[in-house]
Amino acid sequence: MKERYTVGVIGLGVMGERLLAAMLAHERFTVKAVCDASEERARGTADATGIDAWYTSHQEMLEKEELDWVYIAVPPKFHHPIALDVLACGKHLLCEKPLASTVQEGSEMLQAAERAGVIHAMNFPLYYRPLFAELKQRIGAIGSIRRIDITTHFHQWPRPWQQTAWLAGREQGGFVREVMPHFLHLTQALFGGCEVVRSDVDYPPDDPDACEVSIAALLRLADGTPVTVNGLGNIAQQEQLTYTIYGTEGTLAVKNWSILMAGAAGELPSEVPVPEQDRLSLLLDEFAHALDGKEARLVGFDAGLAVQKTLDELLGI
Repeated sequence: MKERYTVGVIGLGVMGERLLAAMLAHERFTVKAVCDASEERARGTADATGIDAWYTSHQEMLEKEELDWVYIAVPPKFHHPIALDVLACGKHLLCEKPLASTVQEGSEMLQAAERAGVIHAMNFPLYYRPLFAELKQRIGAIGSIRRIDITTHFHQWPRPWQQTAWLAGREQGGFVREVMPHFLHLTQALFGGCEVVRSDVDYPPDDPDACEVSIAALLRLADGTPVTVNGLGNIAQQEQLTYTIYGTEGTLAVKNWSILMAGAAGELPSEVPVPEQDRLSLLLDEFAHALDGKEARLVGFDAGLAVQKTLDELLGI
């Protein structure tokens, strides 16, 4: 057990910057180095934050820096090769979602992590919001679950704050890969795994490289409960993300990540006050517990692989 653990960050896009800021504010971690394919971004981030070292090659960073663990926040197609390099060095690893580009890649990452005997975890922020614990606690009060609806509607995709070319591409982008993992993992954490019954995905007819614009799918939990997926991009409506659980005695819904709605029989759901806490700081708390050798609430690569399997089935990969 150490007072502070050293970490290297690979990937300095939106998500990388967010978790980097949380690491810099956390009392248990020291960020020793950052790495990004863009020299300007890597150098600029290091200069702005006072981090000692920056790299454009993750291999060089792994060779030169004494790190306890590594955080990977690069685009999904690069998770697999970089993760294997990190794990070959015996470093503990936190990875962004989705786990990989395919089930095969994800399986190889899980196997490598298990062989290395290291901590492996994924960043699913919704799992660390106090909202999750409140939602889980209330499920028993809504009777038998009749259906779960997942709705992901976007006025613009990629979203204005996330204008990155790969997110618009079919190879590794799209809202199914970028947003759906959160709700698939939420379903997994609350009810166990689910199987895809059918999935209809629409793409722009005039652009073979563009990501999906629509998905309509039916999944089922192990007990047969239906889970519907309704996703649309580039529509007039304001962005709307909802996860609704319909029971015989009540309804629960998560709206736009941070709002919990609940309603009893015969009622329309209304907002439930839930205290807000820094979900990224809570994730890092759990990672520190794991590094200390204590029990920790982490989402491992095994859970990430289960989500990857469902993603591949939804997209017909």
